[in-house]
Amino acid sequence: MSKRNRIVPACVHAIAYGGRYHRVMRKIIHIDMDAFYASVEQRDDPSLRGRPVVVAWRGERSVVCAASYEARVFGVRSAMPAVRAERLCPQAVFVPPDFTRYKAVSRQVREIFLRHTDLVEPLSLDEAYLDVTAPKSDLPTATAVAETIRAQIREETQLTASAGVAPNKFLAKIASDWRKPDGQFVLRPHQVEAFLTPLPVERIPGVGKVMQGKLNAAGIHTVGDLRAYSQHELEVRYGSFGGGLYRRARGIDERPVEPDQPVQSISSEDTFATDLLLSELEPHIVRIADKAWQASRKTERVGRTVVLKLKTSQFRILTRSFTPESPPSSAREFIDIALALRERVDLPGATRYRLVGVGLSGFRDRDEMATQPGLFDEVERAAG
Repeated sequence: MSKRNRIVPACVHAIAYGGRYHRVMRKIIHIDMDAFYASVEQRDDPSLRGRPVVVAWRGERSVVCAASYEARVFGVRSAMPAVRAERLCPQAVFVPPDFTRYKAVSRQVREIFLRHTDLVEPLSLDEAYLDVTAPKSDLPTATAVAETIRAQIREETQLTASAGVAPNKFLAKIASDWRKPDGQFVLRPHQVEAFLTPLPVERIPGVGKVMQGKLNAAGIHTVGDLRAYSQHELEVRYGSFGGGLYRRARGIDERPVEPDQPVQSISSEDTFATDLLLSELEPHIVRIADKAWQASRKTERVGRTVVLKLKTSQFRILTRSFTPESPPSSAREFIDIALALRERVDLPGATRYRLVGVGLSGFRDRDEMATQPGLFDEVERAAG
């Protein structure tokens, strides 16, 4: 195998033993609760067990927060418009989300993680990375740690979780999805090349439909196809994202597990297949804002500033933001502010846009929130 195509799947830690440092292979676990919100609802209401459950507010602007596996059989997925979910599965039981309960269960699960390692990086209420290279428990392997954690979750919360065990975060995240629900997949360093080579490129985190289309159009359908290109070639074609593709295609991910990083901002964005006029953006802003709002409900912190981001067909980036006197308290309020920000875009009416994003920033702990006067901030910059 050429040096350019060689797989280097993992990072190493330097760990002190007896006053000396030794290089050891990292052992990372990605834990993902199975259909978390819907499973909590089914656990707490026996009448919902075995039935298709959709966790969502009803209404034209709502999106699905979670779908039980019974609902997924009908094609219902998270982040799908609720009205579409209702069309796909008319018999589904719609349950409004109860984030107070979900957060309480998430804290229970976090306590289980901390029995085994202090290196826990929560991604949301229902998933986290754990570095168990040097676990607190005396379990002999990372595989045993993952199995024990899943058993403790099942016993103490009556819920199931899936786990991926691998040498780094990227591989562990892919592995956790491999045997869902209630499954576990272990990816060892010598297995990485055979595992990644046939994998569809859309399985790489960050490769959405638009990027998948670009890669497929270039004849790149699998990770093996991607590996045929040099880092320079991918960066020329896809910018800085190309460098990430080069590394992921070789199983490289040097990111550490970072415990309890406070949330500073949350956003969601979408790139369109066809550039759109400003007047055509409303349904997209509604959908993307609702998705960002649902993501913000998964954190214990409160975001105050609403941000709208637009990218023109000429790659000019504009942002508009508003800080209300009090943080947005509902999806409707958040969406209405995002739509109002659209009205503050003053480019010519014929301008077309290739991307829209909506987010929340200025996150603070709930007890630290202070009231300040509303303020509009406008930032405009050019991007190549």
